[in-house]
Amino acid sequence: MNPEVKAWLYDILQSIEEIEAYFEGRQKVFKEFENDLKTRRAVERNLEIIGEAVNRVLKIEPDLNLSNSRKIVDARNRIIHGYDTITVEILWGIIIHHLPQLKKEVSDLLLRE
Repeated sequence: MNPEVKAWLYDILQSIEEIEAYFEGRQKVFKEFENDLKTRRAVERNLEIIGEAVNRVLKIEPDLNLSNSRKIVDARNRIIHGYDTITVEILWGIIIHHLPQLKKEVSDLLLRE
């Protein structure tokens, strides 16, 4: 695997783990997340990093198997350029439904190396 791709995959994994750490030791409760501006902003920043890293990976290895890769990049672009259209529900859905799968896929790719 290309060394840059490997580094970007580690960046994705680190950002996912940072997001998970925001909820460490407690249940993931939507209402708490909704009322916690600092955590929401931290999640947004990590999603920007994840989206940018996925974008870079796909430019070098377009056939790399990452589910929803285009949606990940689109979410990053929406956070940056359409920040006023990102709702807390969208962020929550990404955290709950999409990050666990991405973490598994990235971890599997890194283990194969």
